[in-house]
Amino acid sequence: MSQVITPSAAPAAALGRPRRDIGIKRRYAAERRFRAYGIAAILFGLVFLFILLWSVVSKGYTAFQQTMITVPVEFSEQLIDPKNERASNPQKLLTANYPVLARTAVAKVLGVAETDRTAMRDVGLMLSDSVRSQLRDLVVADPSIIGKTQTVQLLASGDTDSAFKGQINLSVTENNRKVSDRQVGWMNQMAESGVLAKHFNTGIFFNGASSRPEAAGVGVALIGSFYMMLIVLVLALPIGVAASIYLEEFAPKNRFTDLIEVNINNLAAVPSIVYGLLGLAVFINFMGLPRSASLIGGLVLTLMTLPTIIIATRAALKAVPPSIRAAALGLGASKMQTIFHHVLPLAMPGILTGTIIGLAHALGETAPLLLIGMVAFVANYPTTPLDPSTALPVQIYMWANEAERAFVERTSGAIIILLLFLIVMNVGAILLRRRFERRW
Repeated sequence: MSQVITPSAAPAAALGRPRRDIGIKRRYAAERRFRAYGIAAILFGLVFLFILLWSVVSKGYTAFQQTMITVPVEFSEQLIDPKNERASNPQKLLTANYPVLARTAVAKVLGVAETDRTAMRDVGLMLSDSVRSQLRDLVVADPSIIGKTQTVQLLASGDTDSAFKGQINLSVTENNRKVSDRQVGWMNQMAESGVLAKHFNTGIFFNGASSRPEAAGVGVALIGSFYMMLIVLVLALPIGVAASIYLEEFAPKNRFTDLIEVNINNLAAVPSIVYGLLGLAVFINFMGLPRSASLIGGLVLTLMTLPTIIIATRAALKAVPPSIRAAALGLGASKMQTIFHHVLPLAMPGILTGTIIGLAHALGETAPLLLIGMVAFVANYPTTPLDPSTALPVQIYMWANEAERAFVERTSGAIIILLLFLIVMNVGAILLRRRFERRW
């Protein structure tokens, strides 16, 4: 039977099609706008990320170069040990006036008379105060060089280093800068002869804290951060995994366990400075543990990292299909065997990823470490976690408060080192996940 379209129905059918077309076009337009908003948000974030990295790298890459003055130094016996007492009194070698040896060596290269006190003072200002310990260590390590001449790379002062790197505007008047015109002329003279040159700065990785920027490094901070991360790994990983297994697999579902889960989620959002107050009250004031020690920092960061590891581990355990548990139990495995022989190995990629992310988060924390006294001036390497130490983010914080121009590049250089560590840890987490991940 054929359908008959009445005249009154024809306009309605004709009007319905354009209305549906308009609705589809609106939905497609809304989808395109949403995609455009998403792409714009990503580009917006990338632009600011690029600005951040550019500002840090452009100011900090010069920290990995250090200006050195390479000159032959005469280790004069008349100045170091005029009475030849070093055999009976080795301490005599520690008190010699080694900066005079350095100034004299540079003055000879420049052709400056030693009787010109003003010129000799300007020559001395071009050298770092650390040349004292540099030459002293050479003599103490090998007393046979006394009376001989040996070529030594002397560390230039922070002002000389900044001027040679172009960080000081030499076009301004001499009274408005720390480097005189005569010193600039000497710098050009030594640079042309190859005496003054930039070398790779190993000291930024191995030196400890110093009031002289050219001699300052993050060596002590790296050791302190290593001790703290080791303590966090040893304590937070087993405790966090054990707590997650109990809450996810064994704990009964009641109000008490629900309260624990809510508190764990809340602790993950607590500001880090609160953990610093907790560490100050419990570990230092109550337990009497040594202040500024890596042990205290590790314990505080362990408390801060535990919620992150617990949440990540529980998510990894939930991701294991229930069929794995059912199959193991059906074959006669106990609850403990099912978890440790089947569920936990399959959840290990997520657990390791959460642990590394938690460690990376702890590595960059500063606020809790400030409250437990890890802002001390520490020049010597800590041999144990109980020795005074500092951490890499705290070292960055301390350098950022220094007034000297040369500390600006040291601060940015330390930030670059910290970012490299964080990048390596996050890349490691991604590789571990891809290496052990299984798709169901």
